[in-house]
Amino acid sequence: MAEAQMERVRDVETCVDRILETVGYKIVFGMPLALGKPNHIANALYLRAKNDPAIDLTIITALSLEKPSPSSKLEARLLDPIVKRIWNGFVEFEYMKDLRKKQLPENVTISEFFTKAGGYLNSTYAQQRYISTNYTHAVRDLIDNGLNVIGNLIAPHPEGNPDLVSMSCNPDLVLEAFEKMAVEKQKGRKYMILGQVNSNLPYMYGDAVVESRAYDMILDDPVYDFPLFSVPKAAVSPSDHMIGLNVSSLIRDNGSLQIGIGSLGDGIASSLIMRHKQNKVYNQILSAMNITGRYSALIEKIGGTGSFKKGLYGATEMLVDVFVQLYRNGILKRRVYDHAGIQKLLNEKIITETITPQIFDIFVDHHIIHERITKADFRLLMKYGLIKGDFEYMDGRLICKGVGFPADLRDEQTREMLNSHLGDCLQEGVVCHGSFFIGPNDFYDALNDMPEDERKLFSMSGVNFVNQLYGDEKLKSCQRKHGRFVNAGMMVTLFGAVVSDGLESGNIVSGVGGQYNFVSMAHALEDGRLIMMVRSTKKSSGKVSSNIVFNYGHNTIPRHLRDIVVSEYGIADLRGKCDRDVIAAMLNISDSNFQEELLKQAKKAGKIEMDYEIPEAFRQNTPERIQNLLAPFKVKGHFQNFPFGTDYTHEEVTLAKALKHLKEKVSTQRARTIAGIAGQFFLKPPQPILPLLKRMKLDLPKCLREKMLRAVVVYALRHSS
Repeated sequence: MAEAQMERVRDVETCVDRILETVGYKIVFGMPLALGKPNHIANALYLRAKNDPAIDLTIITALSLEKPSPSSKLEARLLDPIVKRIWNGFVEFEYMKDLRKKQLPENVTISEFFTKAGGYLNSTYAQQRYISTNYTHAVRDLIDNGLNVIGNLIAPHPEGNPDLVSMSCNPDLVLEAFEKMAVEKQKGRKYMILGQVNSNLPYMYGDAVVESRAYDMILDDPVYDFPLFSVPKAAVSPSDHMIGLNVSSLIRDNGSLQIGIGSLGDGIASSLIMRHKQNKVYNQILSAMNITGRYSALIEKIGGTGSFKKGLYGATEMLVDVFVQLYRNGILKRRVYDHAGIQKLLNEKIITETITPQIFDIFVDHHIIHERITKADFRLLMKYGLIKGDFEYMDGRLICKGVGFPADLRDEQTREMLNSHLGDCLQEGVVCHGSFFIGPNDFYDALNDMPEDERKLFSMSGVNFVNQLYGDEKLKSCQRKHGRFVNAGMMVTLFGAVVSDGLESGNIVSGVGGQYNFVSMAHALEDGRLIMMVRSTKKSSGKVSSNIVFNYGHNTIPRHLRDIVVSEYGIADLRGKCDRDVIAAMLNISDSNFQEELLKQAKKAGKIEMDYEIPEAFRQNTPERIQNLLAPFKVKGHFQNFPFGTDYTHEEVTLAKALKHLKEKVSTQRARTIAGIAGQFFLKPPQPILPLLKRMKLDLPKCLREKMLRAVVVYALRHSS
């Protein structure tokens, strides 16, 4: 039977018609995580099912992106202009609108395996239909759930080649799904693979580049282009900066790095850049914070405080925008190659990336090529740039500019010819492998603006390549030397177990994603380490509680996989330690307001000696002390709230902070806060507040309601730190 041809269409309804014709009315539609969803196809398919009860539609995906929505009239005044400026034109998901309104039709099921943190805590529907799975198992679980249609967003070829497209931001699951669905097709099962072209997507290279014919149908019309979803940067708090500073000392030059999105990642990157470009200041700060004093042995063993002479390689599930910052600042520069033998020679310093005539003999000695060059050897030499020029391989001979030479390294003429055509340095190296990306608009702009040769340094591949060693352990182990897998948790127990994705009630907060994969790799690699970050406390309804707890009824990472935990108060090296020593180390990085109670619980359980006392050096773990330590360096321009910029204006940042602080005051001091707001009603607002009131359109209130809203904002601003 002839293979079906890829169909390129210009109407989204045609896509839905073809799905129904091909797989029938029972549809299990899969989409990748976050940015790479074909929004128009998803909406058209959902609306068709909504209007036709005969269609049985299940949508399985992760992180369905939504514009922020205000929870009050006052919040709307702040948020609406921001939404219009940053997310104008983004195509929202109709199924998410109905899910939020509890209006999903009975013939439609929505399941996700990863969500925005806390996004579904108040949705019993989403909680009940959440699928808990490791990122590397997601495709397997989609197949088990009956996946028969998959769709993703794709980037058109920059030179208009219709035969090639790029999966760009999301080859993560799609590459593996294509392979498995092809196997299912051989069994006679009906399925469809759809792509939607969006010219705003950066054309990324690596495994993300596929032939168009891999798709059964591609929706391709400029009318379906839409702006990519932007994730504006969050402010980096003093605690986040301190965590980042501690983590930065554990990163080994000439090593590998995994970090995620958010303010903690920004804190790490800004400290790494300071370490590289302002090394003297960096070391002064480490000394002032007593980081080198407390952890010198650990830093010397696994990290460093010098600048990055060799640089880092990124092996990261999520290609976050700070990797571009690290690249621009000369840190992300260690190139890796997709040949285990070549990578091993580089690691062992037997060769360098600079090509010399001796490289042929070295490659022969290490069984990378043969003395009598085969066609495969010739392709390898050309691929990695060892020889350059007009070459061919034909019938056991090397043809250079029409002249034939024996394909034999023992032949003097052949050697002379090859030496005269040596390349300058190894080719095909990359500085970062990623599986998916999402970020702020300037991140997308940076990728789109990169020359092709630079963008190729950021290679996109499937999550089964990036997130695990299985399949090509030798190559990946060589590439990921001195791997530092840095991830965040919500809570950590005194025994080193990590709580990252859910609550002890069973409610899901986000999802495990790839966290277990990082843990597994860190323990499998001989020189790998896992670094789990946790803020020592959290504040809810005005009440502060500890994120370091004695025990908890849900774990994401069990205690036997503990490694390194970092809070704003320091580093706890837990790997291989007995429970007693683990508890002592965790107490040292806990907030001092909770240390004694935690110690009391440990003593009661018999896990630490009854006369144990927390060392005096670790009894000053307070937010005030962190603020005081950072203050002199902030004055000099370090540890800024937005080290890499922000999409928000200064007024918006100030107002958001003030209104957040007001919410906390209302929850803890309601009567006093209301009285304070009333006291502002008849007072003239201070002059410095007027521009902020103008931003909220409350500088000239037109009615009693607006006068009250103005009083609320004035009170919030005057009482915000």
